[in-house]
Amino acid sequence: MLEAIGSGLYGLVAGFLNMHWSNPIMIVIGMILLYLGIKKDIEPVLLVPIGFGCILVNIPLAGLMEQDGFLRIIYEAGIITELFPLFIFVGIGAMTDFGPLLENPKIFLLGAAGQFGIFLTLALALALGFTKLEAVSIGIIGACDGPTAIYVTSQYAPHLLGAVSVAAYCYMSLVPIIQPPIMRALTTQEEKVINMGVVKKSVSKTTKLLFPLVVTILGGLIAPKGLPLLGTIMLGNFMKECGVVARLTKASENEIANIVTLLLGISIGATMDGKVFLTPQTLIILGLGFLAICLDTACGILFGKILKVVTGGKVNPLIGAAGISAYPMSARVVQKEGQKYDKKNYLLMHAMGANTGGQVGSVMAAAVMLSVLKGMGVI
Repeated sequence: MLEAIGSGLYGLVAGFLNMHWSNPIMIVIGMILLYLGIKKDIEPVLLVPIGFGCILVNIPLAGLMEQDGFLRIIYEAGIITELFPLFIFVGIGAMTDFGPLLENPKIFLLGAAGQFGIFLTLALALALGFTKLEAVSIGIIGACDGPTAIYVTSQYAPHLLGAVSVAAYCYMSLVPIIQPPIMRALTTQEEKVINMGVVKKSVSKTTKLLFPLVVTILGGLIAPKGLPLLGTIMLGNFMKECGVVARLTKASENEIANIVTLLLGISIGATMDGKVFLTPQTLIILGLGFLAICLDTACGILFGKILKVVTGGKVNPLIGAAGISAYPMSARVVQKEGQKYDKKNYLLMHAMGANTGGQVGSVMAAAVMLSVLKGMGVI
């Protein structure tokens, strides 16, 4: 009888007795993520499920990430199979307007320049001893494109998924804090007040329809390994522009995106087990991810200065900061920063062109890196 009572009492405290030192820390981190999402409105649709998933996975003996566990089933169904980030990309494509980019195609170059930091950070990660696949996953944080980072990392470095995804989404939400000091430091007063005028809306419907098709075909031929990423975002955009599948477009933007975002977030949180997450490697990844975004911003602005010279002073280098993939947040940062120096200067639509170029550029950067690794026999 006493033995049975003892066993029962042990069952009530077993969770406390089996708690690893890292579990309470990660539970607190999960609560911090919830706080940032709820009180600070920092990417709440992702940080709330990520934070809650982090808390769940750090409660001992629950077995949520063991075989047939609740979180394990979701993780294997959507992360391991790559479906969740790809579904997200369909929704992103359906919400993206490539019109400003097509109005001024040279701005696309800023989207390409905004990815240079990815490759610089990749080289640094390799120098620090990370494997090629780990380095690619870390470097892609700089794109400020959560779904791309999740897609690459879940496929080729799943043990880094928690650190990479949290870094990607947290830094993306911190773009309004990270970018302005770099923008101010790298541009002169004369450059800050360059007025690029109003974007003329002259792109035809046919051009908008052909763009996703051409990008899909050419991008797929150049970097076949990245076609799932490129194809899904362009599928979403083609549905939006063709105008005959409004129900599918709306579902991609709303119902599908909302459900997948919930499952994606909780799955990411499930990878944040303290015993795996709290390592020196995680801190290095967070540092490298921050460096990647700073370098991407700087490279975009510096290339904007080159375009300013080439065009005879018609391009404001500030819009180069929008060459990253934080759409449309980065474009809004450019608009706000530009108006600090000239209240009548409206850079938003020009920055949106660079921002959509960055959206495509980040996907292409990941596609190129994966195709190169495929050619090297790494994957």
